[in-house]
Amino acid sequence: MKGIRLLLLFFPIAILAEFLHWGDLVIFGASALAIIPFAGILGDATEALAEKTGPRVGGLLNATLGNAAELIITIVALTAGRIELVKASIIGSILGNLLVVLGVSLLLGGLRNGLQRFNRNRVSTDATLVILAAIAISVPSLFAEEIVGDFPAVEALSLTTAVVVLFLYVLSIIYTLRQPVEDIAHAPAIEPAHAGPAWSTGRALGVMALAVAGLAIMSEFLVSSLDVVTETFGLTEFFVGIILVPLVGNVAEHLVAVQVALKNQMDLSLSIALGSSLQIALLVAPLLVFISLAVGHPMTLQFNHPEVIAMVAASVIAALVAMDGRSNWFEGAMLLAVFLILAIGFFFLPGAI
Repeated sequence: MKGIRLLLLFFPIAILAEFLHWGDLVIFGASALAIIPFAGILGDATEALAEKTGPRVGGLLNATLGNAAELIITIVALTAGRIELVKASIIGSILGNLLVVLGVSLLLGGLRNGLQRFNRNRVSTDATLVILAAIAISVPSLFAEEIVGDFPAVEALSLTTAVVVLFLYVLSIIYTLRQPVEDIAHAPAIEPAHAGPAWSTGRALGVMALAVAGLAIMSEFLVSSLDVVTETFGLTEFFVGIILVPLVGNVAEHLVAVQVALKNQMDLSLSIALGSSLQIALLVAPLLVFISLAVGHPMTLQFNHPEVIAMVAASVIAALVAMDGRSNWFEGAMLLAVFLILAIGFFFLPGAI
């Protein structure tokens, strides 16, 4: 993780590129690279606070702030009216965690340690909840086809679905807090904490504030330079949202899951991958529906068919992998192959369909 901090050098580069007009390509590249260490620092600050508050409140902090970087990026994009980019990044984050993070973890962990085992009882609830969450946020997309042309009805369906999904998230937190302390690290929707820095509460809060500010500035640069980048490289906004943005926002967290898999700690690795997906589906996605109303760019939970199919399929595959209590490198290779096929398919889609 220390190597990631070196990417902070791209923060002043992005600032200079913006004010000296070095071009949108430089701004986009520098801001994307600068987001990675800021996301990692925000995660470290969250871990430091979690260690000060005890396992119950600490687990709640990890669950609530685990995808703060992704939320900040999407809020900036929403404010700019990039609704399709935001919706694509929601699906992309879920796919990235279930296929890329889990896939790389299983692949590298299996190559180093051979057949790896984990307590399937501890991850089965998360695995089941991943499928349920994918189905829940797919409902507005499926039913909207029958009420096409009636945006108020589609919006009402999305809002009510968001309320129910948030309620489900709250129930998962209540369930977690009622578990014995020794089981909290493996409870649903709560990512177990890894060793965080030994910071004081004041320092952790200060670092968190600086990281949030840095993420907000870099996200603004990233979104504002998007048009030139898509035109230059022949990419659609949809492809950038579903593939590139989630990878940039979650690299630091992805590395943690891979590192613990290499140490043969598969319970923790699976909990990070599944827990992060749950946070996106159960917390970030419904919150963005309400935030979109506040910023004046209403967003619904209506996704296109390829997005829905990919999300549901990924959740089922990840659940199957997580429920048998053991993993190997070939399962990781299969997950990565599925993601690669999906990425190729998304590349050829003509934008949001």
